[in-house]
Amino acid sequence: MTNQKKPSRNLTMLTDFYEITMSNGYFSNGYRDTVVYFDMFFRHIPDDGGFAIMAGVQQLIDYIKDLEFTDDDIAYLESTHMFQKEFLEYLRNFQFACDVWAIPEGTPIFPSEPIVTVRGPVIQAQLIETMLLLTINHQSMIATKANRIVRAAQGRAVMEFGSRRAQGADGAIYGARAAYIGGCCGTACTICAPDFGVPALGTMAHSWVQLFDSELDAFRAYAREYPSNCTLLVDTFNVLKSGVPNAIKVFQEELLPRGYRPAGIRIDSGDITYLSRKARKMLDEAGFPDCKICASNSLDEYIIRDMLMQGAKVDSFGVGERLITSGSEPVFGGVYKLAGVEDANGNIIPKIKISENVAKITTPCFKGLWRLFDRDTGKAIADVVTLHDEVIDDSQPYEIFDPEHIWKRKMVTNFRAVKLRKKIFEHGQCIAEERTLEEIKRYCAEQVDTLWEEVTRFENPHQYYVDLSPALWDIKNRMIEENTALSQR
Repeated sequence: MTNQKKPSRNLTMLTDFYEITMSNGYFSNGYRDTVVYFDMFFRHIPDDGGFAIMAGVQQLIDYIKDLEFTDDDIAYLESTHMFQKEFLEYLRNFQFACDVWAIPEGTPIFPSEPIVTVRGPVIQAQLIETMLLLTINHQSMIATKANRIVRAAQGRAVMEFGSRRAQGADGAIYGARAAYIGGCCGTACTICAPDFGVPALGTMAHSWVQLFDSELDAFRAYAREYPSNCTLLVDTFNVLKSGVPNAIKVFQEELLPRGYRPAGIRIDSGDITYLSRKARKMLDEAGFPDCKICASNSLDEYIIRDMLMQGAKVDSFGVGERLITSGSEPVFGGVYKLAGVEDANGNIIPKIKISENVAKITTPCFKGLWRLFDRDTGKAIADVVTLHDEVIDDSQPYEIFDPEHIWKRKMVTNFRAVKLRKKIFEHGQCIAEERTLEEIKRYCAEQVDTLWEEVTRFENPHQYYVDLSPALWDIKNRMIEENTALSQR
């Protein structure tokens, strides 16, 4: 099973219009072949969490591989009377030739580090900005939210149930993919099973129960149809007085005589903590301690955590709108900024964006990204952003420091240094390693486990350090000082 079904439509024009107008300007001003470096990074972790999850790289790969301006695209651009004929011919024969590096999907990521870098002709690097941000921002947001919810469930299965509340079809489809990376066990979005290999899950709606003459008749019909996977929705009328008693009756009369055991019941309304405790007692007394209880209905990580703290007897959760829309913080603020330009001799000229808002000052240069792991515990210590050709020698002690408070320093010893980003395109050719979605999901769980509990907690998590190498810090600090001096003249 592949990770991704190929898109059925050409998305080359899914770009902000100013990307095309700027590209036309680059073309007319002689910058057509100027090689630049762009970084994608983000500034804030959703829900004030301790980390985010990288996702969406496969869809970025597929988008780039399919870049092609059609005759209709060119005709539309020509109709605006804004573009040179020579530029339109360039687009007509467009061939992507950039190098692209990205952090693998499923990796925990942190603010201010370059999670994607694009090197190549400025027009090409500029044109892919919108789709690059759209893809990584959306899926990273959903994977991050899903991982929070899965961790709140403390080992209990979490199913993604949000398609009908998603922001459009792509929001549902790619959101379900990202939720699986984040740790969900499956999705109600059926198309994701053949497209991505995400298990399709589901039982019945209240309409099934309402359609029959009685709740008991509805349960009997379902048990006869699906005896090996019989999960009954018990809250259509009254969970404890009607739903659970009728479910038990059907389990006894329809499943046991045919050699089957019940899969479970689902509670979708009311005080689920209280109802699940009562339902558990009733099921156990009836001889069904193996019958699972599933909870749904506007859940999120905080509700799930509180339910379990209060003694809810729930074995799995179906989470919909607050997962698929990341309802508590529905924007992942990744940005795409110029970091360097190559001169005619191939020398990299660093570029920086200065702002009175310190958080918006960018880090210049073509960069590398490393994660340092403690050799004894396997836990992540810090990330270090370096110049692209720097190597962190993990056989020697290495000093890290807070780039904003440089007196905060630590000498790291007995560590392992790992380069985080992988090259996925070389001169426009895809060289990405193919991974199944199951492999990505498993890798995500393993990588999250390398983070200290202080980083993974929901409230006031410990700030994981993303430091700069001394050489990179010197360049950035010098450029800030030079720009400050110029502004004061």
